[in-house]
Amino acid sequence: MNDRSAAPAAEGRVVVGVDGSESSLRALDMAAEEAGRRNTTLEMLFSAVWPRRSRVPVTDADTERMRVAAGAVLDEAGQRAHEHVPGLRVVAHIDTESLAADALVKASRTAAVTVVGTRGHGGFAGLLVGSVGLRVATHCEGPLLVVGDSRKDPHPERGTVLVGVHKERDVPALRFGFEEAVRRGASLRVVHAWNQPRMPGRLQLPPSETRKAREAATKQLHEIVDPVAKDHPDTEFSADELHGSPAATLIEASRAADLAVIAVHRRQRRLGLQLGTVAHAMLHHAHCPVVLLPSPVR
Repeated sequence: MNDRSAAPAAEGRVVVGVDGSESSLRALDMAAEEAGRRNTTLEMLFSAVWPRRSRVPVTDADTERMRVAAGAVLDEAGQRAHEHVPGLRVVAHIDTESLAADALVKASRTAAVTVVGTRGHGGFAGLLVGSVGLRVATHCEGPLLVVGDSRKDPHPERGTVLVGVHKERDVPALRFGFEEAVRRGASLRVVHAWNQPRMPGRLQLPPSETRKAREAATKQLHEIVDPVAKDHPDTEFSADELHGSPAATLIEASRAADLAVIAVHRRQRRLGLQLGTVAHAMLHHAHCPVVLLPSPVR
């Protein structure tokens, strides 16, 4: 049986959104693995709230049926988590006040990691990342692990964690990547992608200028990575500077990784918070699960 205490588990837990969909069950498996590696509690969260724009009146009986259905889904999910990671402590939480995305964002404030699948029930099959996943990614206040279709047919472990860095403000993501590599017994690959400055028309920079740009990128990369690497002397790592689009470069690099970690620098725009282009591209096209590590909004 799952522990269904009214209060959520303590800080440091791994939280996963569950709705019974195939996508959420893949997320559940990975969340269980993550909780096992961290030796912490797995909290399964189900939002049992009717849509605010329901076309028919919602009665107390409807709400109770929703709660019972949620309990059944969580019981099955809890059994699956225990079978996947024996000995894991699992708690189940039914949120009757908040929609799924809002409940997960709230839970992320105290979770070590929040885990979501890319699509739940009711999503459009053509969407690689559903509305709930995108909303949580945009507003999550802690590390968010997004598990996509790459987990549908599990591949052999590649033994590599990938981290994308651009500037010094990405150091928290780099530290998370090192720590995750330690937990997994994996190596770390750090990638810094850079674009050559554009010239008018078809003109190209002279080779000497291109060389200087590459040397500057290499210097910047090691200034970011080396101080953090000293804290993890037993972790094998590589640091590569690659010329090309950051999004395309990281997507290609994700083919050889078990997990990709990137910092998210959200911007306040006229229509609200927006994910950066790299984070958005990785959510939709990465070949492995992705951890988004939010930085303060500027």
